[in-house]
Amino acid sequence: MSRNEPRWTQTWLGGVRSAGIDLGYPGERLGLPEEGSGSIAGWGRRIGALVIDWMICTWVVVQLLLRMNPAESPWAPVLVFALQYLVLVGWMGQTFGHRLMGIRVAAMDGGDPRLLPVAVRTVLLALVVPAAIWDRDHRGIHDRASNTMVVRM
Repeated sequence: MSRNEPRWTQTWLGGVRSAGIDLGYPGERLGLPEEGSGSIAGWGRRIGALVIDWMICTWVVVQLLLRMNPAESPWAPVLVFALQYLVLVGWMGQTFGHRLMGIRVAAMDGGDPRLLPVAVRTVLLALVVPAAIWDRDHRGIHDRASNTMVVRM
């Protein structure tokens, strides 16, 4: 092997892109633009929206629900999060955090998702693990199961 050729481990340790396979940009297979409105939302915006929503739900539990301590009732913020997510995404297509970060949940046809897919997505999102496993289009298991995607506004 010459010195200029990569080692065989460099082709799989660095992922498919280092092996010379071009996967395109996230959302390309779905017919979405690479940048701007309607493109797949990046991880920074999605995590930012999640943090904002989680802080709001924790505040609601602590301040409004009889001044509960989230450490003593760890499922209370999750239940408030699921309720607000179901209502807001089912009604408006986005939560407060989504709105502040400039993203929304969309059905695969680009419109607002229906209530049943939002309910499925909410349950899977509350379980955390399905949201942590995603494909090359940045769609987690919760997105795939509910036939939704998170796009920029």
